[in-house]
Amino acid sequence: MRVVTISATYGTAGSQIGPAVAERLGVPFVDRAIPSAVAQELGCTLEEALACDDRAERGLGRLLSGALRLPTVTFGGVDMYVPGAMPLAPEEYVRRAEHLMRETARAQGGVFLGRAGALVLADHPGALHVRLDAPLKRRVRQTATLAETDEREARRVIDDNDRARAAYWRHFYRADPADPCHYHLVVDSTTIPVPVCVDLIVSASAALD
Repeated sequence: MRVVTISATYGTAGSQIGPAVAERLGVPFVDRAIPSAVAQELGCTLEEALACDDRAERGLGRLLSGALRLPTVTFGGVDMYVPGAMPLAPEEYVRRAEHLMRETARAQGGVFLGRAGALVLADHPGALHVRLDAPLKRRVRQTATLAETDEREARRVIDDNDRARAAYWRHFYRADPADPCHYHLVVDSTTIPVPVCVDLIVSASAALD
């Protein structure tokens, strides 16, 4: 069973390439199913799980990067951070998510988008680890075109997402997602068309047999 992890910077079509690769390989595309499954396992709400997820719009990465306000209380006129204020401990969420990813990879294979999959599944036999990245200027242009917005807004969204995902990696894994040492294949998917990127990843996965 094939296993592919994809780390994608914002604006590099990871959400298009991932499902297409999964379909070609005949394995599940594993992305949004993770917070849903963890929420069910822990008996918490999906919103509570998403608050700890690295790909969610208001997930933990945004907190760690300072893009969102940390849980605080006011004491004597001073805002103080309360580590236990979040309804679900982020460390518990990440531990369960890692377990789910490993079990899914072992039982079914899959294409895993985000959540430091290259590190979580680093020891999985035959797993291919892919990084989708590109120069900022091209990512801004592609994001603005696809979202039908201006380049200033596209740059803001990209900066927020880049900081959040990097913060998630640093906090839980003491690693840099941009380090090519974590990957077998690094692809500029703003220059190489999406169908060709899919072909490259599928071919590279087969080559690891």
